[in-house]
Amino acid sequence: MRPLELSRGDVLALRYDAQGLHRAAAEITDLAVLDIGVQDSGPDAAKLAFDARLTTAPPAHNVGPQQPLALVWGLRGAPYLHRRSELDDIAAASWPLSDADAATRLGETGARLKKAGRPALEGFAEGVELLRTVITEPTAKGAASTAISGRMSEELGRFCRVCQVVHVSELIMRLASTPAGIELEPDTSPPVLLPNAGFGAAAGDVLATQRLARRYLALLGPATAADVAGYLGARRADIEGCWPDDLRPTLTDGKAGWLPAETAARLESGKKSAPPPPRGLRLIGAFDPWLQARDRELIVPDQRLHKALWPVLGRPGVILGDGEVIGTWRPQSKKLALQLRIEEFVPFSPSLRRDLDVEANRVATVRGQQLTGLQLSS
Repeated sequence: MRPLELSRGDVLALRYDAQGLHRAAAEITDLAVLDIGVQDSGPDAAKLAFDARLTTAPPAHNVGPQQPLALVWGLRGAPYLHRRSELDDIAAASWPLSDADAATRLGETGARLKKAGRPALEGFAEGVELLRTVITEPTAKGAASTAISGRMSEELGRFCRVCQVVHVSELIMRLASTPAGIELEPDTSPPVLLPNAGFGAAAGDVLATQRLARRYLALLGPATAADVAGYLGARRADIEGCWPDDLRPTLTDGKAGWLPAETAARLESGKKSAPPPPRGLRLIGAFDPWLQARDRELIVPDQRLHKALWPVLGRPGVILGDGEVIGTWRPQSKKLALQLRIEEFVPFSPSLRRDLDVEANRVATVRGQQLTGLQLSS
């Protein structure tokens, strides 16, 4: 099939529209970014992602038992918010696709299992069963780790230099929890694990993985199987082996990728159905869905800025202006007072600074604080 040729501008417009950054949605559960989940790493990370996409500030209470959203250790073991109605599908897609995939996802634990002559997928399944067995009531992470460590096979453990004892592997705890039906109690530190809430998966499901891959492509495409594998934390060969066959190949400034067929058809059908160009200023968090794409060179062509945007530790928030990354922001808090330290990548016009003040006040509202000022530096 002939590849659909796209420009970088086409891709930014497509993603901006697909991810709801035009702020047309009024309800959180209507946000398309929840189709793949919203990472909640750091204070109010998911709330900031929602606020950047909603017409008004998100409600304070919508996550947890009996709520429409659930907090789980999801993709790559990171905390994610998902629609509660979709947790079974996410749990099925969280299972490794093969023994080699399990070894890849489990890192050092996968290597220990291999050295012991034990299939990594078997070790993963043991972790799922242990979590189901041990977490029968709300349990703090430390207590859960201790209980699991007393029952686990030796290969699932890792020596803790701080405690001078062997604990269950952190990755086993995190990656096996969603298949086991375990969710996290919001706003707890250390995390409190909640017992099986009626979701989970006893085994993997290739179709669930394919559905998740399509959703990624709809929100962050065009992309490759390697991009999707990186997002899922999976082995590329396994994602290539179950790659959906109803996708359209693309070329973006010469780089090959894939889109869902219906998305490609929309782009080909003319200007009336094409997504509008990105418009407006948004302050997004460091782990916002916009920044989860693996093709960072497309998001920010100037690679000199990548180190500032994606440091190993302490990522800043990002300022989006009409779909382009034009600066960063960092919060400075004193109790209920909030200042934002702004770094400009381009000169900010007076009108842009007015928009920045509006968006900064929205950030303060989401955080339950009062904005006291902006510190701008270029």
